[in-house]
Amino acid sequence: MQLFQKPARWAAAAACALLATALPTAAANAAAHAATPPVPDRYRLQHLDWQPCFSGTLECATMAVPRDWYHPGAGPSLGIKVSRHRAADPAERRGVLMMAAGGPGSSGLKRPATLTGLSPKLAAAYDVVSFDQRGVGASTNVVCSDQATVDTFFSSGDLRDRSPRAIGAVFVRARAFVADCERQSGGLLPYITSDQAVHDMDLYRALLGVDRISYYGPSYATVLGAYYATEFPRRVERVVLDSTVDFTQGWQAYMTGQPASFQRRYERDFLPWLAKNDAAYHQGRTPAEAEASYERLRAALRDHPLDLEGVRVTPNHLDATATNYLYSARGGFPALASLMGLLEHPDSASAQAKKDAAGELAPVMSAGYFADFFAVTCGDGPWKRDGRYWVDRSAEATRVNPLVGARELTFAAICANWPRPKAPHIEVTGKGLPPVLMLNATHDPATYYEGALRVHRSFAGSRLVTVDDGDHGQFQHGDACADGYVEDYLLTGSLPAKDTTCAGVPLPEPTAALG
Repeated sequence: MQLFQKPARWAAAAACALLATALPTAAANAAAHAATPPVPDRYRLQHLDWQPCFSGTLECATMAVPRDWYHPGAGPSLGIKVSRHRAADPAERRGVLMMAAGGPGSSGLKRPATLTGLSPKLAAAYDVVSFDQRGVGASTNVVCSDQATVDTFFSSGDLRDRSPRAIGAVFVRARAFVADCERQSGGLLPYITSDQAVHDMDLYRALLGVDRISYYGPSYATVLGAYYATEFPRRVERVVLDSTVDFTQGWQAYMTGQPASFQRRYERDFLPWLAKNDAAYHQGRTPAEAEASYERLRAALRDHPLDLEGVRVTPNHLDATATNYLYSARGGFPALASLMGLLEHPDSASAQAKKDAAGELAPVMSAGYFADFFAVTCGDGPWKRDGRYWVDRSAEATRVNPLVGARELTFAAICANWPRPKAPHIEVTGKGLPPVLMLNATHDPATYYEGALRVHRSFAGSRLVTVDDGDHGQFQHGDACADGYVEDYLLTGSLPAKDTTCAGVPLPEPTAALG
């Protein structure tokens, strides 16, 4: 049943409002940011056929977009799945708040339900909308290798192994994966980029019948928010960037900075917490003893991978799961400590506990996420293509920051073999924009604080809320201080007079071990 059909006057307003122009940011990039061609009527005059979704908590529709915004009349259309939560109080409605998902590779469709459920004030004031980015989820997918093939990236040997045979196998897997992507999605790969996605966002804005949007985005969604504001500066009102990807130097520089920040989170936050709670987890009374326990477990899995409910658990599974648990101390630290105990003594764990643990350990990345992640991170900009460079650099990353450094060669080898990207360079300066609110934790493992500072310095007019913890994503994660700044800004436009701080969320108390 069709609940809402946009009136013809909305469609006309949307057609007039749509500005499909990428503005120049610097003389060197002027050609890349030349005005895009006029948008064909089949896109700008379409109607979004909203239908209930997710048990009626949201409405969803499918939006048709050009495959290539720079040649909108060529090639097949792509389908972008969009969602919205209508303002709870139409009399108090002040506009549209657009959200996007992190990753790249995560789904954004359900996010309006979560945000509005945790913030009644924003639910009353905004139509909160989101989407699955091109390549992801319910939108037109990018397809590469199947799940069994993706699993081999983490189940074959030990990523810390620096032997010539192991290094050679990494490049073989990487080249095979890229070949699968080209075979399965070759015509689509050049267009699964952040730049193309922000043009989709502006079409969505126009089809919603509004001149401007406000925006909230965490993690990778900060890239989309910053790029959208830069390319469509007249279309943004209030922008919140939560846990900011350092886009100042491109994906290569950002991703090669992650091993140090994950290691910092592990060594300065998790290991001291684990040692403090030795009475609960029995992994050592000092950080050094706790680290030795982790390394013993890892070595045991290297020498004798564990069959856990049909999952062959290797040291790479342990590292990847540990990495995931470092994103949030409250949920992750007790879970990682309990997992270590279960893997040490699996025969003492209940059948349900082992089943739950196996579900956390595998797959490390779904095939769909893996495909989109690399389509964007490899396709947004250039990567060094010299294999010897990556072998040497990853050796140092593995030695100094092994938790995530050991995977650096795997990730870089894929981008080093990716088709040369054609996406334009987007230089974000903040000029001509309203003030932007940024939030970042000092020990965030994924979007490290040093990168957020670089973005802040290059983003004219931004305000930075520094949170003194290590969680990734600050809004609606239990910090009333951070929540207050975000809600005040989105509801009233009020920003702190200058950069400020929040104390963050305390580290959790221990919980019962898996059993």
